Amino acid sequence: MTDLAREAVDDYGAGWPGKADNSFIWRAMRAAAARDPYDLASVLLLAVLVGLVIATFRDYAITNDEWIQHRYGELILAYYKSGFTDRAVFELDNLYLYGGLFDSAAILIGRLVPMDIYDLRHLLCGLIGVGGLAAAMATARMIAGARAGWLAGLALAVCGSWYGTMFHHSKDIPLAAAMAGALYFLMRAARDLPNPKPRHIVGFGLMTGAALGIKVLGLLLVGYVGVMILLSIPASMPLTSREARRFVWASFIRFVPALAIAYVIMIVTWPWSALSPLNPIRGLFSFAEFHYNIRTVLDGTVYRMATIPRVYVPVYILIKLPLLMLAGALLAMAFAASAVVARTGLDRRARNEVAMVTFAAVFPVLCEVVAHGPAFCGLRHFLFVLPPIAILAGIGLDRVVTRLSATRRQFGIAALAIVVAGFGWNAVTLVRLHPYEYLVFNPLVGGIEGASRRYAMDYWFTIMPEAVDGLEAYLNRTEPALSRDPKHSYSVAICGERAAFLKKAKPHLHWAEVWETADFFIAPTHMNCDRDSQGKVVVTVKRLGVPLGYVKDQRARRS
Repeated sequence: MTDLAREAVDDYGAGWPGKADNSFIWRAMRAAAARDPYDLASVLLLAVLVGLVIATFRDYAITNDEWIQHRYGELILAYYKSGFTDRAVFELDNLYLYGGLFDSAAILIGRLVPMDIYDLRHLLCGLIGVGGLAAAMATARMIAGARAGWLAGLALAVCGSWYGTMFHHSKDIPLAAAMAGALYFLMRAARDLPNPKPRHIVGFGLMTGAALGIKVLGLLLVGYVGVMILLSIPASMPLTSREARRFVWASFIRFVPALAIAYVIMIVTWPWSALSPLNPIRGLFSFAEFHYNIRTVLDGTVYRMATIPRVYVPVYILIKLPLLMLAGALLAMAFAASAVVARTGLDRRARNEVAMVTFAAVFPVLCEVVAHGPAFCGLRHFLFVLPPIAILAGIGLDRVVTRLSATRRQFGIAALAIVVAGFGWNAVTLVRLHPYEYLVFNPLVGGIEGASRRYAMDYWFTIMPEAVDGLEAYLNRTEPALSRDPKHSYSVAICGERAAFLKKAKPHLHWAEVWETADFFIAPTHMNCDRDSQGKVVVTVKRLGVPLGYVKDQRARRS
C-alpha cells in the first residue's frame, strides 16, 4: 500500500512543470507517502484532539478544588519571591504535600497570556492530556508497530475517564501524562542498556521530575527503573551470574543523571521536599494515611474514605473504561505470557516490554488493594494507570488483527473494522455527554443510567454553568420584570464550592451560605445531594436521558 502511494506521488510530481524535486510540497508529499499509513492516522488523531481542546476548553467548569490549587501556586511563587521568608505555602491545609509544577506554571503563563486563569488552566491541562496520549501511542508503536500505536491512541481518546478529565483534573492528568512520558523514555533507554543514549536518559529525568513536581507518586518511576533493568538482562546471562550483576550495576549507574535531573525539578517545584532529604518519603507515607472525612459510593453503598472496600479502585476500572480497551489489555498480557506469542509477532524483547507496561498498570492498583490505601471519587487518584492500560490495549488488539490476517486477510480486515466501530461507538457516547465526558460508564453497569446514584457521578460539580444558565432562562421566562430589575437579587445555595458559581452568575444572583433560607438551590445528583432540598424543580441538567443535577425553587416552601 505504501509503495503504491509513493509511486502515485512520483507520477504526480513528474507531471509538474519545472523541477518537481525542488518543490517543498512535493517533498512533503513524498515523505508522507513513505510513512506507514497508521503513523499518518496517528498524527491525524493527535491533530484532531488538539483542535478539540482548543475549540472546547471553555466549555468546562471550575472544579471544586481548582481555586485552592491556584492559591497554592500563588503561595509557591510568593515563597520564592520573598527569598524563602514567606512561609504561608506550608500552612495551606495539606497542599504542601503536593508539588506545584502545574499550578505555578499556569500562573506564570497567565501573566503573559491575557486569558481568564481558569480557562487557561483548562487549556493547558487539556493539551497536557493530549501529550500523555501521544506518549502512550509512541510506547505502543515502539513495542508492536504503528497500528498498535494508533489503536492505543484511539483507546485512550475515547476513554471518558481520560478525555473527560483532561481539562480540569489539573493534578492527576499532568501526573499521568508525565508518568506516561517517563515510561516511554525508560523503555527507549532500556533497549540500549548498559549504554543508553543520553537523550533518553535526559528525557526520563525530565519526565520523572515533572511527575514528582506534581505528586509524590512519581516515586514509583524510580522503582520502575529497577524493574526495567532486571527485565533487560540478556538471555545469555544467568540471573545469578557475575555478568548479570555487572550489567545491572552498570545500567543503574547510567540512570543516576536522570534521577539527579528529576530531583532538581522536584525540589524547585515542590518547596516542602527541599526542606529535608527525607520529606519525599514522608510525603509518600502521608498519602498512604490520607483519610479525609468525606464520603464516596460503590454499588449504591455509601462509605467514608477510611472504610472503602479494597476492591474500590479495581471495580471502578472495570466499569469506567471502554470494554474494548479492557479486552485488548487482557489479550496483550495473555499473548505475552503464553506460547501463543510465537504466532503473534512478539519477540522476547517485546514480551519483556509488555511485562514492564503491565507492571506499571497493575502494581499501583495491587498496592492499593493489599495496603487498603485511601481512594475516592472513582478513578480520580489512579488516572496514571490509564495510559499503560491503553498501551496494552493497542498491542493486544493489534496482535488479534495480525493473527487473524495470517489466517485470512479478510478476517483481519473485519476484526479491525469491528474494533474501529467499537471505539467509534464510545466516541459518539462522549459527544452526547459533552462536556461531562468523565461521567461515562460502560455496559457492565448499564451505562450512566445504571450508574446514577449507585456510583460516583459529577463529583466535580461541573454542571454548574449549565445550571446557572438554566436558572437565568427560567427567571427571564417566569418573572422577566424582577429578573431585569437591578435592585432585585436572588440568593442561590449550591451543593459544592462557589468558585464556578461566582464565575458564571450575573450580579443579581448571589451565593447563599445558608441553604435553607436561599431562594434557589443547585445540586448534582452525585451522592444524592439534590435531595437535601424539597424545593420545586425548575431546571434539570441531563445527558442521555439521565438527570445529572437540578435547580430547585425553594421560595414557596420557605414562606
